[in-house]
Amino acid sequence: MSDELEVLVVDDEARLADLFAAWLQSEWTVDTAYDGEEALEKMADSVEVILLDRRMPGLSGDEVLAEIREAGYDSRVVMVTAVDPDFDIIEMGFDDYLVKPVSKEDLVTIVDNVAGRSEYESDIQEYYALVSKKALLESEKADRELAEHEEYQELCERVAELEERVDETVSGMTSHDDFVGAFQDLQSEN
Repeated sequence: MSDELEVLVVDDEARLADLFAAWLQSEWTVDTAYDGEEALEKMADSVEVILLDRRMPGLSGDEVLAEIREAGYDSRVVMVTAVDPDFDIIEMGFDDYLVKPVSKEDLVTIVDNVAGRSEYESDIQEYYALVSKKALLESEKADRELAEHEEYQELCERVAELEERVDETVSGMTSHDDFVGAFQDLQSEN
């Protein structure tokens, strides 16, 4: 992933939050918040992934998540918590769930995976928008006219490029959960 990706680690156990941040900072820009209020203060559109503890004094992770979604942030949220998942998670708007203790490898992998879903989502949305434009032009214009139009040719090239990237992303997803997660992200957008 690129250094431009911003990760916000939210945990009331400061040493744990700092450890997670240390694990991730070689690959990403990382900030920490030690409670729910601070997390909301540090939220910005540039934060792409949030690692969020569920059980915190004051504002719980569940409440922070609800406020982040209500405010319209589309950051990827991974609950990283000692709380075992129960049926209450069905309605929660997170992208993935890790139960503590968590290894460095698991943490890096999960951030990489959910960040990849964001890239996939934007690629597939652009792909469908361009395919729609291409189909509309093909239904309205003569083949000869299309063949001679430079911008239409560029559109076709971009569609082919995006189709290949989307196909590679889908085939590169390491698990059924990655694919389902990416698909659910797209469904919630529409």
